[in-house]
Amino acid sequence: VNAMLAAVNDCQESIDNVAGKAKPLSTSAGASPTLAGELTRAEYFRLLNARSAAGNQAHPTAAGSACSTGTRVSELQFITQKPSAGIRHPFAVRQVPGNFAAGRTLPPVDRWCQKHRIHAGPVFLSRVGKPLSRVTVWKLLKALCERANVAGKKVFLHNLRHLFARTFYNLEKNISKLADLLGHSSIETTRIYIMESGAEHERLLNKMHLLL
Repeated sequence: VNAMLAAVNDCQESIDNVAGKAKPLSTSAGASPTLAGELTRAEYFRLLNARSAAGNQAHPTAAGSACSTGTRVSELQFITQKPSAGIRHPFAVRQVPGNFAAGRTLPPVDRWCQKHRIHAGPVFLSRVGKPLSRVTVWKLLKALCERANVAGKKVFLHNLRHLFARTFYNLEKNISKLADLLGHSSIETTRIYIMESGAEHERLLNKMHLLL
């Protein structure tokens, strides 16, 4: 439930409606969250590789941008390529009203733009030339589930942000920086993204060698 509320809160933050955010449910001390429905790193790369094998990398790159930078899929339409005077290559930025009004440079997207000679304007476009929508990315990822041998129930767009959050936190252990990257106004929202499962707690306890 809290994972779903986090998705709702992300949506409200992206449209500058902080008053519309929902308060996460409190959990009892003995409750152990589960990551059974989370997308793993291996499954994520299987999805990207499955689409690459089909001969079109545009949509995996959009999903990769969401996962590798923490971008909300609803923000993909705001990722644009900006000309840069005095610099050999232009650079891609994400500029979204509200939390990301100042814009952020996205190196992984720069590489994609250089490869496909995108010099200005929106980076991720549909076949008809419009900014790529959430629905289009969702349908394509769902279509790849069987080919990539990934459970369909794991393949929804918000799971990409969860994977980014868990990977970043495991490396940096800096929840404040993670909250900034995700665009969260409250660290309490960010905590939902990095909750560990009961199995992970057991693994850590066994690693401490304090159990009889």
